[in-house]
Amino acid sequence: MAFVQSSRFLCFPSARSASPLPSPPPPPPPVSSNATSIHASNASLFSAAGWNCNLSSSSSSSSSSLVNCPYFPGISLLLHLQCPMPQRSKFRQLVVVNAARAEAQTPQLGTRAPEFELPEPLTGRTWKLEDFEGHPALLVMFICNHCPFVVHLKQDIVMLSKTYIQKGLGVVAISSNSVKTHPQDGPDKMAEDARMYDYPFPYLYDETQDVARAYGARCTPEFFLFKKSGRRPFELVYHGQFDDSRPGNNRPITGLDLRHALDCVLSGRLVNIVHRPRLAGLAK
Repeated sequence: MAFVQSSRFLCFPSARSASPLPSPPPPPPPVSSNATSIHASNASLFSAAGWNCNLSSSSSSSSSSLVNCPYFPGISLLLHLQCPMPQRSKFRQLVVVNAARAEAQTPQLGTRAPEFELPEPLTGRTWKLEDFEGHPALLVMFICNHCPFVVHLKQDIVMLSKTYIQKGLGVVAISSNSVKTHPQDGPDKMAEDARMYDYPFPYLYDETQDVARAYGARCTPEFFLFKKSGRRPFELVYHGQFDDSRPGNNRPITGLDLRHALDCVLSGRLVNIVHRPRLAGLAK
Protein backbone atom coordinates (compact mmCIF):
# COMPACT_ATOMS: atom_id res chain seq x y z
CA MET A 1 0.00 0.00 0.00
CA ALA A 2 1.03 3.60 -0.48
CA PHE A 3 1.94 5.58 2.60
CA VAL A 4 2.08 9.30 3.29
CA GLN A 5 2.50 11.76 6.16
CA SER A 6 5.66 10.56 7.86
CA SER A 7 6.22 11.45 11.49
CA ARG A 8 9.02 10.68 13.96
CA PHE A 9 9.30 9.74 17.61
CA LEU A 10 12.62 9.78 19.47
CA CYS A 11 13.03 7.49 22.46
CA PHE A 12 16.03 8.34 24.62
CA PRO A 13 17.77 6.53 27.50
CA SER A 14 15.85 6.25 30.75
CA ALA A 15 16.35 9.18 33.13
CA ARG A 16 16.17 6.71 36.02
CA SER A 17 19.41 4.93 35.13
CA ALA A 18 21.78 4.81 38.14
CA SER A 19 25.05 5.17 36.24
CA PRO A 20 25.96 8.20 34.10
CA LEU A 21 25.40 7.65 30.42
CA PRO A 22 27.48 8.88 27.52
CA SER A 23 25.87 11.39 25.23
CA PRO A 24 23.79 9.70 22.56
CA PRO A 25 24.78 10.11 18.93
CA PRO A 26 22.94 12.89 17.10
CA PRO A 27 19.65 11.87 15.55
CA PRO A 28 19.34 11.75 11.76
CA PRO A 29 17.74 14.71 9.99
CA PRO A 30 13.96 14.83 10.18
CA VAL A 31 12.05 13.01 7.48
CA SER A 32 9.53 15.80 7.13
CA SER A 33 8.99 19.37 8.20
CA ASN A 34 6.25 18.35 10.62
CA ALA A 35 8.31 15.67 12.39
CA THR A 36 7.46 15.32 16.07
CA SER A 37 9.71 14.14 18.91
CA ILE A 38 8.79 12.63 22.26
CA HIS A 39 10.88 11.17 25.08
CA ALA A 40 10.31 7.63 26.33
CA SER A 41 12.35 5.13 28.32
CA ASN A 42 13.05 2.67 25.52
CA ALA A 43 11.43 0.30 23.09
CA SER A 44 9.85 -1.60 25.98
CA LEU A 45 7.41 1.29 26.27
CA PHE A 46 6.03 0.37 22.89
CA SER A 47 6.01 -3.33 23.75
CA ALA A 48 4.11 -2.69 26.96
CA ALA A 49 1.57 -0.67 25.02
CA GLY A 50 1.07 -3.51 22.56
CA TRP A 51 3.51 -2.68 19.77
CA ASN A 52 5.31 -5.59 18.20
CA CYS A 53 8.92 -4.42 18.67
CA ASN A 54 11.34 -6.96 17.25
CA LEU A 55 14.70 -5.22 17.56
CA SER A 56 17.62 -6.49 15.55
CA SER A 57 20.80 -7.54 17.38
CA SER A 58 23.12 -7.03 14.46
CA SER A 59 26.78 -6.30 15.16
CA SER A 60 26.75 -3.31 12.86
CA SER A 61 26.84 0.24 14.19
CA SER A 62 23.13 0.62 13.59
CA SER A 63 20.31 -1.66 12.63
CA SER A 64 16.66 -1.53 11.70
CA SER A 65 13.60 -3.65 12.37
CA LEU A 66 10.07 -3.57 11.05
CA VAL A 67 7.40 -3.11 13.68
CA ASN A 68 3.67 -3.78 13.48
CA CYS A 69 1.29 -1.36 15.16
CA PRO A 70 -1.94 -3.01 16.37
CA TYR A 71 -3.69 0.13 17.56
CA PHE A 72 -3.27 2.97 15.09
CA PRO A 73 -4.89 2.09 11.75
CA GLY A 74 -2.52 2.61 8.87
CA ILE A 75 0.70 2.96 10.82
CA SER A 76 3.67 0.81 10.01
CA LEU A 77 6.97 1.40 11.74
CA LEU A 78 10.67 1.10 11.26
CA LEU A 79 12.80 1.07 14.39
CA HIS A 80 16.30 2.34 13.74
CA LEU A 81 18.80 1.81 16.57
CA GLN A 82 21.15 4.77 16.63
CA CYS A 83 23.38 3.66 19.53
CA PRO A 84 26.66 1.99 18.51
CA MET A 85 26.74 -1.64 19.58
CA PRO A 86 29.53 -1.19 22.20
CA GLN A 87 27.42 1.45 23.96
CA ARG A 88 24.13 -0.40 23.95
CA SER A 89 24.82 -2.09 27.26
CA LYS A 90 25.02 1.40 28.80
CA PHE A 91 22.09 2.80 26.90
CA ARG A 92 18.45 2.23 26.87
CA GLN A 93 18.37 1.99 23.10
CA LEU A 94 17.81 5.22 21.26
CA VAL A 95 15.02 4.34 18.92
CA VAL A 96 13.90 6.36 16.00
CA VAL A 97 10.46 5.40 14.88
CA ASN A 98 9.38 6.41 11.44
CA ALA A 99 5.62 6.15 11.19
CA ALA A 100 3.56 6.44 8.05
CA ARG A 101 -0.16 6.70 7.71
CA ALA A 102 -1.98 4.83 4.98
CA GLU A 103 -3.86 6.60 2.26
CA ALA A 104 -7.07 4.65 2.77
CA GLN A 105 -9.72 6.22 4.96
CA THR A 106 -11.52 4.38 7.74
CA PRO A 107 -14.96 3.40 6.39
CA GLN A 108 -18.00 5.04 7.95
CA LEU A 109 -20.78 3.04 9.57
CA GLY A 110 -23.48 2.32 7.03
CA THR A 111 -20.94 1.92 4.23
CA ARG A 112 -21.78 -0.85 1.80
CA ALA A 113 -19.48 -3.86 1.74
CA PRO A 114 -17.17 -3.58 -1.26
CA GLU A 115 -17.33 -6.34 -3.84
CA PHE A 116 -14.52 -8.87 -3.98
CA GLU A 117 -13.54 -11.91 -6.00
CA LEU A 118 -10.65 -13.76 -4.40
CA PRO A 119 -9.15 -17.27 -4.44
CA GLU A 120 -9.10 -19.63 -1.49
CA PRO A 121 -5.67 -21.32 -1.50
CA LEU A 122 -6.90 -24.33 0.50
CA THR A 123 -9.57 -25.40 -2.00
CA GLY A 124 -8.77 -23.44 -5.15
CA ARG A 125 -12.29 -22.02 -5.15
CA THR A 126 -12.94 -18.37 -5.96
CA TRP A 127 -15.25 -16.55 -3.57
CA LYS A 128 -17.34 -13.43 -4.16
CA LEU A 129 -19.28 -11.16 -1.86
CA GLU A 130 -22.49 -12.43 -3.42
CA ASP A 131 -21.72 -15.93 -2.10
CA PHE A 132 -22.70 -14.66 1.36
CA GLU A 133 -26.00 -13.07 0.31
CA GLY A 134 -28.02 -15.68 2.17
CA HIS A 135 -26.63 -14.65 5.57
CA PRO A 136 -28.18 -11.96 7.78
CA ALA A 137 -24.73 -10.67 8.68
CA LEU A 138 -21.18 -11.00 7.41
CA LEU A 139 -17.93 -10.77 9.35
CA VAL A 140 -14.95 -9.83 7.18
CA MET A 141 -11.61 -10.32 8.93
CA PHE A 142 -8.23 -9.18 7.64
CA ILE A 143 -5.66 -11.52 9.14
CA CYS A 144 -2.42 -13.23 8.15
CA ASN A 145 -0.28 -16.16 9.27
CA HIS A 146 2.66 -14.54 11.01
CA CYS A 147 1.34 -11.45 12.82
CA PRO A 148 1.79 -11.99 16.59
CA PHE A 149 -1.46 -10.16 17.27
CA VAL A 150 -3.31 -12.58 15.00
CA VAL A 151 -1.48 -15.59 16.44
CA HIS A 152 -2.49 -14.39 19.91
CA LEU A 153 -6.17 -14.56 18.95
CA LYS A 154 -6.19 -17.25 16.28
CA GLN A 155 -7.69 -20.14 18.24
CA ASP A 156 -10.31 -17.88 19.79
CA ILE A 157 -11.20 -16.42 16.39
CA VAL A 158 -11.84 -19.98 15.20
CA MET A 159 -13.99 -20.84 18.25
CA LEU A 160 -16.00 -17.62 17.97
CA SER A 161 -16.55 -18.16 14.26
CA LYS A 162 -17.78 -21.73 14.74
CA THR A 163 -20.23 -20.56 17.40
CA TYR A 164 -21.74 -17.75 15.34
CA ILE A 165 -21.73 -19.59 12.03
CA GLN A 166 -24.22 -21.95 13.67
CA LYS A 167 -26.36 -18.88 14.35
CA GLY A 168 -26.36 -17.86 10.70
CA LEU A 169 -23.36 -15.56 10.50
CA GLY A 170 -21.32 -15.49 7.32
CA VAL A 171 -17.57 -15.31 7.94
CA VAL A 172 -14.64 -14.74 5.61
CA ALA A 173 -10.96 -14.08 6.32
CA ILE A 174 -8.64 -12.27 3.92
CA SER A 175 -4.87 -12.00 3.85
CA SER A 176 -3.45 -9.06 1.91
CA ASN A 177 0.19 -9.33 2.90
CA SER A 178 2.82 -9.20 0.18
CA VAL A 179 4.66 -12.45 -0.46
CA LYS A 180 7.77 -10.42 -1.28
CA THR A 181 7.99 -9.00 2.23
CA HIS A 182 6.25 -11.83 4.10
CA PRO A 183 6.77 -15.16 2.29
CA GLN A 184 5.32 -16.96 5.31
CA ASP A 185 1.97 -15.40 4.40
CA GLY A 186 1.89 -16.76 0.86
CA PRO A 187 -0.93 -18.93 -0.55
CA ASP A 188 0.72 -22.28 0.23
CA LYS A 189 1.33 -21.27 3.84
CA MET A 190 -2.22 -19.90 4.07
CA ALA A 191 -3.58 -23.29 3.06
CA GLU A 192 -1.42 -24.96 5.70
CA ASP A 193 -2.64 -22.52 8.34
CA ALA A 194 -6.29 -23.02 7.41
CA ARG A 195 -5.85 -26.78 7.60
CA MET A 196 -3.88 -26.71 10.87
CA TYR A 197 -6.39 -24.52 12.71
CA ASP A 198 -9.43 -26.06 11.01
CA TYR A 199 -10.76 -22.73 9.80
CA PRO A 200 -14.55 -22.92 9.48
CA PHE A 201 -14.47 -19.97 7.07
CA PRO A 202 -12.80 -19.40 3.69
CA TYR A 203 -9.34 -17.85 3.99
CA LEU A 204 -8.79 -15.77 0.85
CA TYR A 205 -5.70 -14.29 -0.75
CA ASP A 206 -5.75 -10.62 -1.78
CA GLU A 207 -2.56 -10.58 -3.87
CA THR A 208 -2.99 -7.06 -5.23
CA GLN A 209 -4.19 -5.60 -1.90
CA ASP A 210 -7.05 -3.98 -3.82
CA VAL A 211 -9.66 -5.51 -1.52
CA ALA A 212 -7.84 -4.32 1.59
CA ARG A 213 -7.76 -0.81 0.15
CA ALA A 214 -11.45 -0.99 -0.76
CA TYR A 215 -12.38 -1.96 2.78
CA GLY A 216 -9.99 0.50 4.38
CA ALA A 217 -8.13 -2.32 6.14
CA ARG A 218 -4.72 -1.21 7.36
CA CYS A 219 -3.49 -3.77 9.88
CA THR A 220 -4.05 -7.28 11.20
CA PRO A 221 -6.26 -8.40 12.75
CA GLU A 222 -9.01 -6.05 11.62
CA PHE A 223 -12.72 -6.83 11.92
CA PHE A 224 -15.58 -5.50 9.79
CA LEU A 225 -19.14 -6.59 10.62
CA PHE A 226 -21.89 -6.01 8.06
CA LYS A 227 -25.62 -6.61 8.37
CA LYS A 228 -28.15 -7.31 5.66
CA SER A 229 -31.78 -6.25 5.70
CA GLY A 230 -33.89 -7.95 3.07
CA ARG A 231 -32.65 -7.11 -0.40
CA ARG A 232 -30.52 -4.24 0.79
CA PRO A 233 -26.73 -4.71 0.41
CA PHE A 234 -24.51 -5.51 3.36
CA GLU A 235 -23.94 -2.36 5.45
CA LEU A 236 -21.17 -1.79 7.98
CA VAL A 237 -22.39 -1.80 11.59
CA TYR A 238 -19.17 -2.52 13.50
CA HIS A 239 -15.49 -1.88 12.84
CA GLY A 240 -13.52 -2.52 15.99
CA GLN A 241 -11.39 -4.74 18.14
CA PHE A 242 -11.85 -8.37 19.16
CA ASP A 243 -11.37 -7.47 22.82
CA ASP A 244 -8.85 -5.76 25.12
CA SER A 245 -6.35 -8.63 25.11
CA ARG A 246 -2.93 -8.06 23.54
CA PRO A 247 0.22 -10.17 23.59
CA GLY A 248 1.89 -9.61 26.94
CA ASN A 249 -0.78 -7.48 28.63
CA ASN A 250 -2.10 -10.44 30.68
CA ARG A 251 -5.71 -9.66 29.86
CA PRO A 252 -7.87 -12.71 29.12
CA ILE A 253 -9.08 -13.33 25.60
CA THR A 254 -12.87 -13.06 25.68
CA GLY A 255 -13.89 -11.64 22.32
CA LEU A 256 -16.19 -9.40 24.36
CA ASP A 257 -16.39 -6.44 21.95
CA LEU A 258 -16.94 -8.49 18.82
CA ARG A 259 -19.33 -10.92 20.54
CA HIS A 260 -21.49 -8.05 21.73
CA ALA A 261 -21.66 -6.60 18.23
CA LEU A 262 -22.53 -10.01 16.77
CA ASP A 263 -25.24 -10.64 19.36
CA CYS A 264 -26.80 -7.25 18.60
CA VAL A 265 -26.82 -7.77 14.84
CA LEU A 266 -28.13 -11.34 14.91
CA SER A 267 -30.92 -10.41 17.34
CA GLY A 268 -31.99 -7.40 15.27
CA ARG A 269 -30.78 -4.82 17.78
CA LEU A 270 -28.63 -1.77 17.15
CA VAL A 271 -24.93 -2.23 17.85
CA ASN A 272 -24.52 -0.03 20.91
CA ILE A 273 -20.95 -0.88 21.81
CA VAL A 274 -18.18 1.71 21.53
CA HIS A 275 -16.15 1.04 18.39
CA ARG A 276 -12.53 0.75 19.42
CA PRO A 277 -10.33 -0.37 16.54
CA ARG A 278 -7.05 -0.80 18.47
CA LEU A 279 -6.62 2.92 19.14
CA ALA A 280 -7.68 2.69 22.78
CA GLY A 281 -5.11 0.07 23.61
CA LEU A 282 -2.08 2.38 23.51
CA ALA A 283 -3.47 4.77 26.05
CA LYS A 284 -4.03 2.06 28.64
